[in-house]
Amino acid sequence: MKTESFIRILAGTMVLAGVALAHWVSPWWLLLPAFAAVNLIQSAVTGFCPPTRLLEKLGWIDAEGRIHWGGR
Repeated sequence: MKTESFIRILAGTMVLAGVALAHWVSPWWLLLPAFAAVNLIQSAVTGFCPPTRLLEKLGWIDAEGRIHWGGR
């Protein structure tokens, strides 16, 4: 899986989870999709993406930008 696809899946999951939790638990959970949106905008502008950095530190991303779950 390419890194860009993983980031999109992660952001979409955070948005859906935040909206569902806001609906059934508390409106404060809307901060989760807001954080995901701000992080997407920030990573597009600066090129810094925290989840990608974490995967790189774990050694799960190869030179082509593909994720290898559990390492290489």
